[in-house]
Amino acid sequence: MAYNVTLIPGDGTGPEIMQATRRALEATGVAFNWDVQDAGVDVMERFGTPLPDQVIESIRRNKVAIKGPITTPVGTGFRSVNVALRKALDLYTNLRPCKTYKGVRSKYDDIDLVVVRENTEDLYAGVEFDVNTPETAELLEEFHRLGGYTLRKDSALAIKAISITGSRRIVRFAFEYARQNKRKRVSAVHKANIMKYADGLFLHVAEELAQEYPDIEFNNVIVDNMCMQLVQKPDLYDVMVMPNLYGDILSDLCAGLVGGLGIAPGANIGDDIAVFEPIHGSAPKYAGQNKVNPTAAMLSGVMMLRYLNEMDAADRLEQAIASVIAEGKDVTYDLKPRRDDPTAVGTAEFGDAVVRKVQVSQKSAARA
Repeated sequence: MAYNVTLIPGDGTGPEIMQATRRALEATGVAFNWDVQDAGVDVMERFGTPLPDQVIESIRRNKVAIKGPITTPVGTGFRSVNVALRKALDLYTNLRPCKTYKGVRSKYDDIDLVVVRENTEDLYAGVEFDVNTPETAELLEEFHRLGGYTLRKDSALAIKAISITGSRRIVRFAFEYARQNKRKRVSAVHKANIMKYADGLFLHVAEELAQEYPDIEFNNVIVDNMCMQLVQKPDLYDVMVMPNLYGDILSDLCAGLVGGLGIAPGANIGDDIAVFEPIHGSAPKYAGQNKVNPTAAMLSGVMMLRYLNEMDAADRLEQAIASVIAEGKDVTYDLKPRRDDPTAVGTAEFGDAVVRKVQVSQKSAARA
């Protein structure tokens, strides 16, 4: 059986790393019908939007997608394509595993953490009001009338919204993931000591749901303390579940613990649709140079295989990636002991090495 999967190359260096990832996935022996769709800055002139309707329709139809990075302007221009996809498809879970691999420079050597981030609420709901507008002035007056809050008149406003429904489904996802993957602990991350209603609601829901999973240890940690704990004692934690903004920050922190965004895969998952992607940006200044590391995209492919229940293929691909990195020969410049190492290879050559490893394991599995 071939899986119908939407493939979004992305822009910048995205097409290069996704070509290497596609080849690695195909080398596992799993069959795919790729539905290639373009999105990002490169299609703005053609479609007038970085996220054409046909991209969303393709993902809805195929239920599974894997995408390269897409450029998001800072402060100006269109809003993040990633955020738009999450909202349009209700991909309420951002799943970010962070794991150390031998050969990757890191201060730690035995980390295996999972960040489960709520994707659609909190400050990322996008409910904002600009400074010095009639709407903002009206809201400032209303806040004062309803709660006695006196805020500066030159304020911009953003609404932090956390619901019972949103909290319940993300916390349940974390516990189900922990149970299915034989994880031992779920930690709820919050700031309920200060935000007693919004974060307090999230924590209360987490505590209630934890009662349904007596086989999994549960605790809660205030977000600033969790930042310190992860740096000092990351071995104490396993699966961490949290609202959107904290998840955005802590997932990058955890990626830093294991060597950086270059090896950080991710997934955005809803009830019946999932989009897999590397976490790093599109690095447009390196586009077309065959230079960037495709590991994060390939590991996102590993996550996709596991989502499709192709466990053997996923294990073989992950082992192949880990082996290439550990050997340190056919790796990109960022995975060398020195970034100016002249023996560093390009994106395609790294992909070639992974494909060779996967093919060897495929033959060995066939003989067995």
